[in-house]
Amino acid sequence: MNIGNELGVKVIKPPIEKVTSGKLFKPSKIYLYKTWTTMLATAVAAWLAVNVLFVGSMHFMAYVEPVDYPSAVGAISQWFGPVNYWTVVLNLVWLVPALVLMPFYIGSIEYSVIAESGETMPEIYVKKGIVTVTRKHVPFRTITNISSNAGPFDRLFGIGNVSIETAGYSGANQLGPEEKFEGITFYEEVRDFILNELRRFKAPYVMGTEVVYPVEEPVPRGPGLEDEMLITLREIRDLLREQKQA
Repeated sequence: MNIGNELGVKVIKPPIEKVTSGKLFKPSKIYLYKTWTTMLATAVAAWLAVNVLFVGSMHFMAYVEPVDYPSAVGAISQWFGPVNYWTVVLNLVWLVPALVLMPFYIGSIEYSVIAESGETMPEIYVKKGIVTVTRKHVPFRTITNISSNAGPFDRLFGIGNVSIETAGYSGANQLGPEEKFEGITFYEEVRDFILNELRRFKAPYVMGTEVVYPVEEPVPRGPGLEDEMLITLREIRDLLREQKQA
């Protein structure tokens, strides 16, 4: 699907030759291997945590209840097999479906950055989902912060993420950014590219610490909007501003 052709705008590629201008780009295939590794590491960590907790609790019970638990080693030997069996079974209940479905989920992800062209609002486009497909458009005018990050597994596989925060979404009640470009090898270039487009869209582009003076922006024209209507809308806006200031 070509978002640029559908909207009649120019889709700007990140500065990487592998991503063709006018097309969407996807997470790297390495992102799937990193996700699988993270899932397996989570399952192993859960197995170790259960075993450490079990061994520790047996020693604790032998210490505080020596009559009922005369030997911690004996209790561990008796229950170690069942505890491990059910730990592995419960891990496999979520791990196997996740490993099978993850390639389809990652394959459904699409990213695009639409640059400023005429009267079309520049925006970031993200599509993802298997059963429920979500298509999200984040206008540049709402973006307040752009950041890139790469965790230990990301650096191990040579990929990273770009986080996008907006004025209406960021805050104390939100646990993360509104949208992310995940699992891309050229994440720093994408971050810099979006920042450059933001600065072109409206200078100066602020990150929350710079002072910006209000600038009168033209009202976009559309089908059926006459000059008289635009003038009337401006007058209504000015009256509302005066009432708020009064």
